[in-house]
Amino acid sequence: MREPLIATIGLGANLGDAQQAVQEAMQTIAAFDYCQLHAASPLYRSAPVDSSGPDYFNAVLQISTRLNAPDLLARLHQLERGAGRERPYRNAPRTLDLDILLYGAARIDSPTLTVPHPRMRQRAFVLRPLADIAPALVSAQELQAVSEQVIEKI
Repeated sequence: MREPLIATIGLGANLGDAQQAVQEAMQTIAAFDYCQLHAASPLYRSAPVDSSGPDYFNAVLQISTRLNAPDLLARLHQLERGAGRERPYRNAPRTLDLDILLYGAARIDSPTLTVPHPRMRQRAFVLRPLADIAPALVSAQELQAVSEQVIEKI
């Protein structure tokens, strides 16, 4: 088993009891085998970006993990499916969305996973909660660039 590293995970949902889905996913991820919760952001409510439907509930977690990135992604997808996630089209409203934002210092570009997440620096619903738990990872300029996106801490 590999040495642990810090993985950063974005969570979001806007269908069903979205707030509860995000909170339960945070607890489930923190309890994954070979993972330990490192930090959890507060919950945020945000308007959809490149999507539609009701407002989203979002958060960001950092976990220490010994899982490799594909195995972690597989567990996240399994959790999404368990929450009723469907993928009828790109950026469709969702019961649960889990993204690996960062995986240590790794750069991954595969058909199933791109890390760092390619749009994370363009989204307030990622940057604001990430700044809460890892301020060194988010610059003031990045926060300013997304300042017009509607988001509020719950």
